[in-house]
Amino acid sequence: GKNEYDLLVIGGGSGGLACAKEAAQFGRKVAVLDYVEPSPRGTTWGLGGTCVNVGCIPKKLMHQAALLGSALKDAKHYGWNISQPVHHTWSVMAQGVQNYVKSLNWGHRVQLQDKKVKYFNIKGGFSDPHTVRGLTKAGKEVSCCDNIVIATGGRPKYPTHITGALEYGITSDDLFWLKESPGKTIPLLIDVSLECAGFLTGIGLDTTVMMRSIPLRGFDQASHISKKKQICFTTQQQMASLVTEHMESYGTKFLKRCFPTKVEKLKSNRLQVTWKNADLNTEETESFDTVMWAVGRVPDTKTLNLETAGVKTNSETGKIIVDASEATSVPHIYAVGDITEGRPELTPTAIAAGKLLAQRLFGQSSELMDYDNVPTTVFTPLEYGCVGLSEEAAVQCHGSDNIEVYHAYYKPLEFTVAERDATQCYVKMVCLREREQRILGLHFIGPNAGEVIQGFALGIKCGATYPQLMKTVGIHPTCAEEVTKLHITKRSGLDATVTGC
Repeated sequence: GKNEYDLLVIGGGSGGLACAKEAAQFGRKVAVLDYVEPSPRGTTWGLGGTCVNVGCIPKKLMHQAALLGSALKDAKHYGWNISQPVHHTWSVMAQGVQNYVKSLNWGHRVQLQDKKVKYFNIKGGFSDPHTVRGLTKAGKEVSCCDNIVIATGGRPKYPTHITGALEYGITSDDLFWLKESPGKTIPLLIDVSLECAGFLTGIGLDTTVMMRSIPLRGFDQASHISKKKQICFTTQQQMASLVTEHMESYGTKFLKRCFPTKVEKLKSNRLQVTWKNADLNTEETESFDTVMWAVGRVPDTKTLNLETAGVKTNSETGKIIVDASEATSVPHIYAVGDITEGRPELTPTAIAAGKLLAQRLFGQSSELMDYDNVPTTVFTPLEYGCVGLSEEAAVQCHGSDNIEVYHAYYKPLEFTVAERDATQCYVKMVCLREREQRILGLHFIGPNAGEVIQGFALGIKCGATYPQLMKTVGIHPTCAEEVTKLHITKRSGLDATVTGC
């Protein structure tokens, strides 16, 4: 019937579910439409969105598998007798990860039921600005009297101009659901590809990353200022170089400034990749077991009929344009998460934005989501975590004469006995140079970077200054304490290597 629901959410990922559950707490009638279009390889999954099924959760668990492999190598230096070589069984790891993900899918369904949120496993599209039609065989219409939230997220892009890309390649949508090992793999790059390449190398697979340009180019969330993406693309280069150098030293191969031109299937069932090397101006080929495309993501809007509803999108990115209150160009239609223009593509921001939106709609709140100083981490073998502005973005905002950068190369204590190379373990803090020296950004490369950055993020959110940080006593011996000991500026030109305790 008409006006059946107070809130209709299209998309059952982190942002959509958070918004729906929060709205239900206010006693409203809420429905969620969620449908996963199978990937070109036929992979599909349950309720919960990208993060739960094909993103953060399986990625971090497989990263953990790789870290355990490194720990086994370290163990002999600490007196453990482990017979070498150690072998990894993909199918055991995959089964464990996939079972856990399925438990999360089930948990989300139970939560919706408990909160009396109606769940439809169907595609939804607008038939007019107030009506969303669920595309079932029965053609059931679901309508909402007041509010509709679009939270359909994004899906990986395929470079369809490359011969064989669609037929023979996979994406991160497929990798985490493979039953058997992908074998010798070539991920073709953006930041998720570095994370995947890192754990594939870490579990003993022959892995090559092909890069057209700079690594971590898509990793611009940390420098989320004034939507000037060209700033963001150059902001993390010092950090990105350290991350990739470490990966190279641990066995990941990199093909830089190379452009794939075709993928062909050989009689052996292996995949032959042909590419152009821009530096040498040569054509090169090599065969792999798996080719994984990681060339960006596109908003999942195909079946939404946004034009019918009058919802405006950015013509370049396809993302939905929203204001500070997550409202689209149509007042009663909102959008949250990865589908929104100019927002960081991060699970926690989608969840927070979804909850706050429901509180504004149904709970007399006026609080808006604050997208400044959002912390985040790349789970490469040596993790990179950051919060606030990068050095380059800070210079762009405030001018180089008004910025002071403190930095240090440090060695985690755990690396010493194991004789591990710590060349790339680095911390950098960007401050205003004036007397108060407010901290604008913190960047950390090292073990457990996410755990390190999370606590400091609170301080930076509260306007912490360099003198306050210097009065903070470090916990010894930890990697995080290196932040509290930063005293060498880049400007000084002095050696920033930490010596002794």
